[in-house]
Amino acid sequence: MKKILKDTTEVKVRFGEVDSMGIVWHGNYVKYIEEGRESFGKKYGISYMDIYSNNYMAPVVNMNIDFKKQVKYGDLLLVETEYIDSAAAKVIFNFKIFRKSDIELVATAQSTQVFIDLNREMVLYPPDFVVEWKKKVGLSE
Repeated sequence: MKKILKDTTEVKVRFGEVDSMGIVWHGNYVKYIEEGRESFGKKYGISYMDIYSNNYMAPVVNMNIDFKKQVKYGDLLLVETEYIDSAAAKVIFNFKIFRKSDIELVATAQSTQVFIDLNREMVLYPPDFVVEWKKKVGLSE
């Protein structure tokens, strides 16, 4: 059985994130997903600064979001971030966003990031530090 790496973080919907209808504007979900990625990275030792300190960057190259339910100002959201292991030189996350008050699933998403070096050249194989990280967290031997 494969090991699953997940993290859940809480996000409060702020006034400036809602539209004239009083619901969260769809573009703000990208921010909530980013909160999930950052929380996951801090928990598991693969944050943006961890990546950068190893002389790489990991820009987002793809993101898909499916909206299920509306959320409004003041709602607390739970952003569940799950790492999807890949042999490629990329980082893939699946997200589930829940309204905390009733644990209603409000959105699902997936993001893909690739590794580039500090010259902004795409890397074709997972960097050594990623291989070591996977061993450390129990994704590979």
